[in-house]
Amino acid sequence: MRAFGYTVAKDPADAVRIAARTPNSTFIAGGTDLLNLMRDGAEVHDHLVDLSHLNINRIALDSRWLRVGGLTRMREVAEHSGLRGAFPVLSEALLASASPQVRNMATIGGNLLQRTRCGYFRDPASPCNKRAPGSGCPAINGNNRGHAILGCSDHCIATHPSDLAVALTALDAWVRLLGPDGARAVPMSDFYLLPRSTPAKETVIRSGDLITGVDVPRTSLATHSRYLKLRDRATFEFAVVSVAAALQLRGGVVQDVRLAFGGIGTRPWRDPRVEASLRGRPLTEAAIDNAGRALVREATPYEDNRFKVQLVQRALASVLGDLGGMR
Repeated sequence: MRAFGYTVAKDPADAVRIAARTPNSTFIAGGTDLLNLMRDGAEVHDHLVDLSHLNINRIALDSRWLRVGGLTRMREVAEHSGLRGAFPVLSEALLASASPQVRNMATIGGNLLQRTRCGYFRDPASPCNKRAPGSGCPAINGNNRGHAILGCSDHCIATHPSDLAVALTALDAWVRLLGPDGARAVPMSDFYLLPRSTPAKETVIRSGDLITGVDVPRTSLATHSRYLKLRDRATFEFAVVSVAAALQLRGGVVQDVRLAFGGIGTRPWRDPRVEASLRGRPLTEAAIDNAGRALVREATPYEDNRFKVQLVQRALASVLGDLGGMR
């Protein structure tokens, strides 16, 4: 790891000012992903802005919104008693993430900005368009078992790693940002970018932008939700396939539904057409099968990850079956 400068920010505005005036700087809070990236040479920064003294680490829950500060630890959100009843999918996604030790340190903002676990990206000796634009994507013809089947491009097929982001996408959450041009809020559905020809640009964040929090609307739909994560081992492992689902039934008919998927997309994957195929119809095995086929209709599987096409359909059927009382 090469030498870097270090400054402790006094408040969010101070953090943004420091980052804006310091070339090649980045923010650090828990550091659970950033320090590994810097140690391995996958990311290089000349200056770190320490956020640990900023007072944006609170959880507020009222009748309309859940508001979580960007520096709130993952463990605090996962174990919050009010969230478990109001947003079970959120609590389950966080508890399925990383390990207890990492959840004690990692922040909500840092989790949303963690980088892909693609081995080629994290190996500085390998070409990678995310790390070195224009160098190529060896995963396309290489080891691609853990890679995406949706949202891929000729430049990148890396999967997005965050369980939390998948749950927040299903919950219609918003990300609050503070940057050199002021504050703004971005819907989770717009926060992450498809790789297309510029995979190094992963989010809508601009230089100097700081995640100050996440806002989640409190709805009756969110209370009837679940997160299913399929992975190679029970802890400290990233999703092979995951499903975040929220379902509202009346008389066996789907009144409303939200679905988001991890492990299969280059960003947290949500397709309104899949939800539309279920909404207003009885929740039957045939309807669920039809939704699964709609999900993977435009999938591009690769040599080692073709199994994900069927696996994600089975995962979807399992979650909806459980939520709908069919199992």
